[in-house]
Amino acid sequence: MLILKTLVVVSHPEINNSQTQQFLLQGAKLQDVIWHHVEGLSEIDVDKEQKLLMSADRIIFQFPLYWYAAPSGLKNWEDKVLTRNFIYGDDNENLGDKEFGIVVSTGMPLKDFQRGGTENITIDEIMAPYHAIADRAKMKILPTFKIPQFQYMDESKQMQLLIDYQRYLTQAYPDSLSNRQAWFEQEFADRIKNFDDTDCTHCDAILNTFAQRREDITQLKSTINLIKQGEDE
Repeated sequence: MLILKTLVVVSHPEINNSQTQQFLLQGAKLQDVIWHHVEGLSEIDVDKEQKLLMSADRIIFQFPLYWYAAPSGLKNWEDKVLTRNFIYGDDNENLGDKEFGIVVSTGMPLKDFQRGGTENITIDEIMAPYHAIADRAKMKILPTFKIPQFQYMDESKQMQLLIDYQRYLTQAYPDSLSNRQAWFEQEFADRIKNFDDTDCTHCDAILNTFAQRREDITQLKSTINLIKQGEDE
């Protein structure tokens, strides 16, 4: 499986007091990604920041929604680091082979973010300036990962959020069934390495069964495609 190097550019002025960001941080640690908190930088070394961006395969902007935008710390970082020459000047494509995603949290439910709703604007419309930058840099834009009202989630919803977030950081795209299966198989294999015999006696058998089922599904899809081709002919 392709191993992605993911950079998470996080903006939050009071990150230590944020339950949402601290929860996501623990999930990110398990995925071996680079967690880069812009407000935590003593100074912004433009050359260093640009090299960090170029070293990543997938770049994620992560922040809470503050009055229909990211916190000012991200804007300050953008203005200094994302220079015209770096993004597209002189036909530069420094980020052209990268993937770009956004993880945004909000205290309002998603149903409010629609035309006619309380906010009367969609999350994707709010994210348009960031997508415009990524598009100008010729990056591949991923669907926005939205986290509404984390503080009201029960434990089961938080655990589902954790898995979905980890997949967003490192799973290959598109978010197809085969890519999901490959991600879960690799995750399980990685976790087995941390178990001893008493922790997971049947882990290898479970992993082998999962892999076999994935191969069976792939073979079934191939068979169905052959049947369809025969019907078309």
